[in-house]
Amino acid sequence: MKHTAFFGDGEHAFALTDDMITELERITDLGIGALYQRAIAMQFKLADLIEIIRLSLIGADMTPQEAMRLVDIYVRNRPFAETFPLALDILDARWNGIQETKGESA
Repeated sequence: MKHTAFFGDGEHAFALTDDMITELERITDLGIGALYQRAIAMQFKLADLIEIIRLSLIGADMTPQEAMRLVDIYVRNRPFAETFPLALDILDARWNGIQETKGESA
């Protein structure tokens, strides 16, 4: 259940694996269902967007260091109109079981 999108410097794969969801739940102190509902309702926190994108890059086999570098450059201090659609697409891919989606994002 991957999502592929242009992000920052090129096309990247994003995947919220079970291990990355467990870490996301730990970091946000929310279950994945509540986090997804919070995102859909646009009640997200900045940390939600950052961690969804960062952890899904790691879940798609990027090193944690490279994922953090990309997030620091292309998510932090960027308009939510650039980062929110990507985070929602990542969640949607996992939620709906889509194997490979492509979209344009940050």
